[in-house]
Amino acid sequence: MILLEYIVAISALIASGLLVYGLKRMSSPVTAVSGIVTAGWGMLFVTVASFLGIFSVSEAAKPHLVINVILAILGLVIGGGWAGWKGRSVAMTAMPQMVALFNGMGGGAAAAVSVIALTGPKETGIVPLLVTVAGGLIGSMSLSGSIIAWAKLDGRMNKPIRFGGQRIVNATVFMLTVLLGIMAAFLYHQDGGGIATLLFFIGALLAGICMTIPIGGADMPVVISLYNAFTGLAVGLEGYVMADPALMIAGMVVGSAGTLLTVMMAKGMNRSISNVLFSNFGEASASTATGPQKEAKSVAPGDAATTMRYASSVIIVPGYGLAVAQAQGKLYDFVKQLQAAGVDVKFAIHPVAGRMPGHMNVLLAEAGVPYDMIYDMEDINDSFADTDVALIIGANDVVNPSARTDKSSPIYGMPILNADKAHQVFVIKRGMGMGYSAVENPLFFQDNCAMVFGDAQAVLSKMVEAVKALGTS
Repeated sequence: MILLEYIVAISALIASGLLVYGLKRMSSPVTAVSGIVTAGWGMLFVTVASFLGIFSVSEAAKPHLVINVILAILGLVIGGGWAGWKGRSVAMTAMPQMVALFNGMGGGAAAAVSVIALTGPKETGIVPLLVTVAGGLIGSMSLSGSIIAWAKLDGRMNKPIRFGGQRIVNATVFMLTVLLGIMAAFLYHQDGGGIATLLFFIGALLAGICMTIPIGGADMPVVISLYNAFTGLAVGLEGYVMADPALMIAGMVVGSAGTLLTVMMAKGMNRSISNVLFSNFGEASASTATGPQKEAKSVAPGDAATTMRYASSVIIVPGYGLAVAQAQGKLYDFVKQLQAAGVDVKFAIHPVAGRMPGHMNVLLAEAGVPYDMIYDMEDINDSFADTDVALIIGANDVVNPSARTDKSSPIYGMPILNADKAHQVFVIKRGMGMGYSAVENPLFFQDNCAMVFGDAQAVLSKMVEAVKALGTS
């Protein structure tokens, strides 16, 4: 039995090592897939080892574990089956909301562990109880907040919900929830403890909702990243309570990585985390935007393709419109046609392009675009001025020069891709609609810019045919 206990304990450390190694490999697109597989094997390993712990308990305690084992296996089958099915069948446009939902499930799992710890029969000291409360608070907020983020990304909540005195209400809900959590810890197994615990979790879920409903769609990538950090922190705290090394290490690694990513994304928008959470971004956009008086020029897809076919260099800026049209495969077909004609083609990625961290990178990887063609903003921004053509597909805010020039704009100061500095700019869009920030984009009216109106899939198909025709003529 003692040997079995050692095996279970060591398995947690082995799993933690595999997880950390897997996360390290995820830092590069070249090794990301193998990193995910490595981390997954680590989690599978520690899960199986956890079931081995059943054989180390006393004979008297084993009958009480039967129902727990059945529930655990049932949860693994249902959860694993559903997640596997959704992971394979989800469209790329729905990937951000799926990530938000799965992330919320992690927070919910941490909150569930907290519920068991606060209502179970085992005697626990006040410090572990307070840590449990902290994990329950963060996990519950991550669960409810991620569900709201999912609803926003999925189009089920089309507008932020804002009202007068909202910040005061949110702060009051949060402080009352913290107070209830402290009461739940100190009244553990005493009269009133159960009621305090129930109210605490209700308040925590409500706090997550209150924090998320006023946040606009433009900030959803940052919000997803923040809740990812929340979930990791909650898991790490519950791992401490359960004395589980795998949960502690995995939770803290995910929490710290999520926090760093959130800071980087907020920096990419020239905003602080508090500004994202507590300001009504874009609220005054419609009234303050005073767009240009010119009319936007438009060209046919074939004409734009011809210009790019005879250019020396092209930089492509993908945006959410590319994902909506599911046109990444057709885009790469077009790129290969240009490369065959001797054109130097690169991709420029803004840190908050799309609706989740790394959305555009995943989109291009799905189409088979080589990693060495994809550049981050800071690595390629200086190249636009020397580039013949910049092709923008479904992006808006991340190429809006108002961020550099218009101090009244809500996006002023946000680092953008310098696509407007290219010799010629083509923008593929369905129409002249604004981006998430609801700010007019003066780039579309510049003398060096022309619009190519239409669905990205249809437009790129015509571009491919145009370049092919040039090659055979």
